[in-house]
Amino acid sequence: MKKNIRKIAVVVTARPSYSRIKTALDAIRAHPELELQLIVSASALLSRFGNAIEVMERDGFEIAAKAYTVLEGGEPELMAKTTGLGMIELATVFSNLKPDIVVTIADRYETIATAITAACMNIPLAHVQGGEITGNIDEKIRHSITKLADYHFVSSEPAANRVRRLGESPDCVFVTGCPSIDLAREIIERPDLDFNPFEKYGGVGVNVDLANGYLVVMQHPVTTDFEHAREQVTETLYAVNDLGIPCLWFWPNTDAGTDGTSNGIRSFREQFRPTNIHFFKNMDPKDFLRLLYNSKGIIGNSSVAVRECAYLGVPAINIGNRQDGRDRADNLVDVPYNRKHIKQAIERHFHNGRMESNDIYGNGYGGQAIADALSSVALKFQKTLPF
Repeated sequence: MKKNIRKIAVVVTARPSYSRIKTALDAIRAHPELELQLIVSASALLSRFGNAIEVMERDGFEIAAKAYTVLEGGEPELMAKTTGLGMIELATVFSNLKPDIVVTIADRYETIATAITAACMNIPLAHVQGGEITGNIDEKIRHSITKLADYHFVSSEPAANRVRRLGESPDCVFVTGCPSIDLAREIIERPDLDFNPFEKYGGVGVNVDLANGYLVVMQHPVTTDFEHAREQVTETLYAVNDLGIPCLWFWPNTDAGTDGTSNGIRSFREQFRPTNIHFFKNMDPKDFLRLLYNSKGIIGNSSVAVRECAYLGVPAINIGNRQDGRDRADNLVDVPYNRKHIKQAIERHFHNGRMESNDIYGNGYGGQAIADALSSVALKFQKTLPF
């Protein structure tokens, strides 16, 4: 007898969430027993943060629903209000689409709106990237989603152990690896920088010469220290500008403190007119990883430095405590928000060149593993603690 087709609603709320789930979306869409319902919400809909929905549509994905939820302003209370608005909007979306399983991704504050809404509506919930440790509010959100979720698609065995220790049934914890590593595997197989980033993505600033090497910077505000976002990014700007190495700098996420980070960048740009830095909002995930692979290294506090760059062997300078506690490879060194320390770390660490690939976050086949699990798990909603 032919199985019923399961409707899988995947909610993408931000540009990094898309790269974290893209290969799973491909696998769900291609799976004969699954129907993909792609829902785009929050900052993934906003041009200020790169308009990630346009990338999804260029990749051929049909958008089942949009949920406009972001209240901008960079203050913590607006994060809370955005979460509440997300629940209101997603309740209507889920009611219309009637999914069999909802999938939420990682640890951003917008994602908990997905989790709470699915739980309140008795819809089984799958969580991608649970069980990991980081600094700031993200860790609280991630572990809260773990307790709301029915299925857990984790990146590593240490993450799986943390989920089990939180009381989750071992039968519902799947070590799939992170789907973003699937993209990194594809880049290693075809690593050439085969596009002109300035022609393809525009951006702001001088079109720097990439022929002799370049840096990549991605620095976000820290939600638990958002008042200092401007001064923190200014230290990095001074360090990169003083070195004079060509640099491709990417815009921050929409978190508390994002206005401080953005205003710090704009002020520095207007005051010093740097000739070695070009600024971008967003890129296609594969283009971004290909750009990273061919760089001298990445600077900032993005999880891409910890996860994808570990697999790619790209040297990384992690600034501050935003990624505290993450499982990490040898590609990463930590420095404080201090221009002198940042400069010294770049000069010392990036001199080593590309490092050995590390599969701590997956072997490059996570998307298919997630789709296969979604097609075979027993549909369930209620959980009972094992103690």
